[in-house]
Amino acid sequence: MSQYIEISRQGAVQTIRMNRPEKKNAITRAMYSDMKNAMAAGEADDAIRCHVFLGVPGAFSAGNDMQDFLAYATTGGDMPEVIGFLETLALLKKPVVSGVDGLAIGIGTTIHLHCDLTIATPRSLFRTPFVDLGLVPEAASSFLAPGIMGHQKAFALLALGDDFSAEDALSAGLIYKIVSEDDLELETLKLATRVASRAPEALQISRRLMKQTPDLVIARIHEEAQLFSERLRSNEAREAFVAFMTRKKS
Repeated sequence: MSQYIEISRQGAVQTIRMNRPEKKNAITRAMYSDMKNAMAAGEADDAIRCHVFLGVPGAFSAGNDMQDFLAYATTGGDMPEVIGFLETLALLKKPVVSGVDGLAIGIGTTIHLHCDLTIATPRSLFRTPFVDLGLVPEAASSFLAPGIMGHQKAFALLALGDDFSAEDALSAGLIYKIVSEDDLELETLKLATRVASRAPEALQISRRLMKQTPDLVIARIHEEAQLFSERLRSNEAREAFVAFMTRKKS
């Protein structure tokens, strides 16, 4: 298990925590792999009835690790860890709860489209700067977000790259509830425990009935990934990444 991913269990709830605060929980390929394995282990364990995703104070996740992105764009290799994580997330049968405090950028936002309940703090900020970087949406967000938020708010989030505050996210249906920073983890785990207390088979069937058809979600994950891969090596993306790294160093 990666030093940046912590797995804990409390009763019937499994918590997957990203813990890389010095990088605002930017997700590396190893972190994706470890989270995928943790989800798979929780799915296989009858004692686990609910998955939880958490970050650290001030950062759920700043998105994909930029060094991984740059290496991928340079070498033209693939990133199977990312696809494996997204496929596993999309195919989960057990409910998923997430708690967000602070930055939720890129995958830090789109992951919640797969969650059943998300709690956020007032200082949370949701943003997907895909087009700003010359890229396209990922995690089947181009398929899921319009159904959850409506086309116009989804376009503002995924194409314009608008910032969504916690209040904006609540209004758009991206999150379930807003709580204080001090109460976030307690309320998230309390909610997950409540979910886990329901009849598991009936809950999983009900969840499946409410979710988009898994085959369609997986198909969109792969379609986006192919386009994302092509865009990473485009002139637009190259120029955007150079500008981003220059701003970061200045």
